[in-house]
Amino acid sequence: MFEKNAVEEYIKKATALIAEMNVDSVAEITRELNRCFNSDGKVLLCGNGGSASDASHFAGELIGRFRRDREALAAVALTVDPAVVTAVANDYGYENIFSRQVEALGREGDILIAISTSGESPNVLKAAETARKAGLRVIAFTSASCVNANWADLHWRSNSSVTSYSQEQMLVVFHAICFSLEEILAEKE
Repeated sequence: MFEKNAVEEYIKKATALIAEMNVDSVAEITRELNRCFNSDGKVLLCGNGGSASDASHFAGELIGRFRRDREALAAVALTVDPAVVTAVANDYGYENIFSRQVEALGREGDILIAISTSGESPNVLKAAETARKAGLRVIAFTSASCVNANWADLHWRSNSSVTSYSQEQMLVVFHAICFSLEEILAEKE
């Protein structure tokens, strides 16, 4: 019975936090992504650990589809090429694994989505710095423990500092963005 109570307690808290999320910043981020895609730009995504998986998942939804068949949206997860990540880490240091890729792939008008629950991951911050210098917009996704992401142009902040709750909210936000972008594309048809 303890296990069931623990599961129920966790889900109750997670759903309550999701229900209380601020959607205004998500709408603003969706508009920015739509503008980027309408200008033939691309989205680069980075993060560590679970955030690396989230970056890859989000890129997959943009390139493939979320719910509707539609044109592919240009997205690159900077987390998925082990040869690049390990070569850069070995030759330039782990803090440069994303910034080198931003330098190689990012162009003015593109967007970097930087996922860091703490908002302090050195390799994510360095990627953001490189992106801004190259004329990319930076969108940060963090937990509530990151009070100020002044390294980003737009900041979505979870209402929880608990990593697992923040990551669950981010997945909901990523799906909401994909849903919204598909609705926008469907309106254009």
